[in-house]
Amino acid sequence: MARRFGALSIDWVLCLLATNLFADPFRDNWAPVLTLIVVYGLFAGLFAQTPGMRLCRIRCVLYADGGRIGVLRGLLRGALLGLVVPALIMDENGRGLHDRAVGSVIVAEPRPPAR
Repeated sequence: MARRFGALSIDWVLCLLATNLFADPFRDNWAPVLTLIVVYGLFAGLFAQTPGMRLCRIRCVLYADGGRIGVLRGLLRGALLGLVVPALIMDENGRGLHDRAVGSVIVAEPRPPAR
C-alpha cells in the first residue's frame, strides 16, 4: 500500500507541475485532475506504468492475464481514481473499486536477474 500511495503522490506532483504550464492548478481545480486522468490513460494504458509507478517499482496490469490494460481502461481507471473514494474501498486482494471496474491489478515490477 505504501508503494501505491508513493506512486500516486509522485504522479500528483508531476501533474501539478505539468498543469502549471497551461493553467493555474490552484485556481482551476479541475485541471490537475484532468491531467492525472490523461497521464493514467496514456502511461498506464500503453506502458503499464505511470512515472510514479516506475519510480516505486509497481505496474498496473490486467487481472486476467497480466497484459497491458489499454488506453480506454487507463482513462476510466484514472477518472475513477480522480474521484478518490473508489480507490479507498478495497477487496481482500488489495484491489480498489477502480481496479475492479477496469479489470486491473497492481503488481510489483519484476526484479532484473542478478549478475
